[in-house]
Amino acid sequence: MPELPKPIAGFGQTFSAMFAAPVTEQYPEEKAPPAARYHGRHQLNRYADGLEKCIGCELCAWACPADAIFVEGSENTEEQRYSPGERYGSVYQINYLRCIGCGLCVEACPTRALTMTDDYEMTGPTRAGMIYEKDQLLAPLEDGMTAPPHPMAPGTRPEDYYRGDVT
Repeated sequence: MPELPKPIAGFGQTFSAMFAAPVTEQYPEEKAPPAARYHGRHQLNRYADGLEKCIGCELCAWACPADAIFVEGSENTEEQRYSPGERYGSVYQINYLRCIGCGLCVEACPTRALTMTDDYEMTGPTRAGMIYEKDQLLAPLEDGMTAPPHPMAPGTRPEDYYRGDVT
């Protein structure tokens, strides 16, 4: 059988698709689970006692190719301790209008403070609502955690936190 000219073959594809059943997703009533390696909303993690893992080093902001992250580090004091190190991220912002979800910020973080969740429902009523602040990014406190600021666990040093020896 001779091959049909390409424009006619294209119309044949269109004609056959006209009678196929449509594929309709019932979102948001039925939410499909994201793929296993999906990069969604960022999360700032905590240690087991509630102190923040972010040390305000700004490496995530430097690694971001879209310039979507702003970090401002401040000094910890014994009275006001937010992380086990000398510094903590006092201001942490991610602009999701600029973020491309590449994950380079996660790779750059030396303390594994920043990870990406599988949360894909990020909306805001305004453009400013798409700039997530530190309080929106921090992991929630779990049972046994104390909200910072508070001193490090008794008898521990910052190195113990980084090795994961604090429970």
